[in-house]
Amino acid sequence: MAVQVRAAALTNFAEVAGSLGHDAAAALRRAGLPPGVLRRPDQRIPASAVVQLLEQAAAATGCDNVGLRMAQSRQLSDLGVVSLLLTHQPTLRAVLATLIAYLHLVNESLAMQIEDAGRLVVVREEIVSSLPARQSVELAIGVLYRMCAALFGERWRPVSVHFAHGAPADAGLHRRLFRCRLAFDSGFNGIACAAADLDVPNPAADPGLARYAQGLVEAQPAGRGSVQQQVRKAIYLMLPTGRATCAAVAQGLGISLRTLQRQLDAEGTTFAALLHGVRRDLAAQYLGNARYSLGQVASMLGYSTHSAFTRWFAVQFACPPDTWRRRAAQQA
Repeated sequence: MAVQVRAAALTNFAEVAGSLGHDAAAALRRAGLPPGVLRRPDQRIPASAVVQLLEQAAAATGCDNVGLRMAQSRQLSDLGVVSLLLTHQPTLRAVLATLIAYLHLVNESLAMQIEDAGRLVVVREEIVSSLPARQSVELAIGVLYRMCAALFGERWRPVSVHFAHGAPADAGLHRRLFRCRLAFDSGFNGIACAAADLDVPNPAADPGLARYAQGLVEAQPAGRGSVQQQVRKAIYLMLPTGRATCAAVAQGLGISLRTLQRQLDAEGTTFAALLHGVRRDLAAQYLGNARYSLGQVASMLGYSTHSAFTRWFAVQFACPPDTWRRRAAQQA
């Protein structure tokens, strides 16, 4: 079954496309989506179509911040019924943990993780996609930033916002939306903030309304996706830290290693096959960024040595990574 996302992911697309002289209806048709989908925010649509739509719009208009333009007008309510539950969580940490728990109701292609690093906490977001997804990444991070600002106002003071891709030609919109340090060509996509800020009480939280909202959310029909979808998400998040092992993923999913292997076998795949697939997706995306050295790419894909990465890449792509990068640059 295709990975899906609520059609609300396209909120503001028509307005942004129109402001850039781009025909939104025609763009939707090219992506295999009917124009009426913009009026049905709860409809489930293929996540790949959304990624394709935004990348094609950016290419057609020459605008490299289409996703961020869409994010700047987003409201908390655009997350649907989950937004009510988030509003009444006691702290920002609880808000983020709740969002991660019910992310499948919002966007099955989005992977999120909270990483504690002493006085800092990193909230990582990755779009699990075989296609380049710069616009979708910026949209997701922009929406997360605005969600936190809507809930916590001036108490939301992140330290930095990170993007694995390079800087845009003009970062003015990024600076206006993200009022903190920007880090492009970073090793991950996400937001870093002070650990203490995640535990500041939310004065708007109402435990009674939280219980009511919990019931509404639990009644939603969408499932958590296949096991292999969940594993792919975990691999995306764990690869840069070198922790993308079958045992670590099983632990993160709260099941035994044997159970995970059995479930993947029932779906006709293996952990090794999923790992190779994610590495292939990310290798192509990382090598497309000339600022990343081959050593950096190897490390971001979870390889401890450049030579091990080169051997794997040559088998997967039938040429060494430096040759692949040179050919890709010539075709660009």
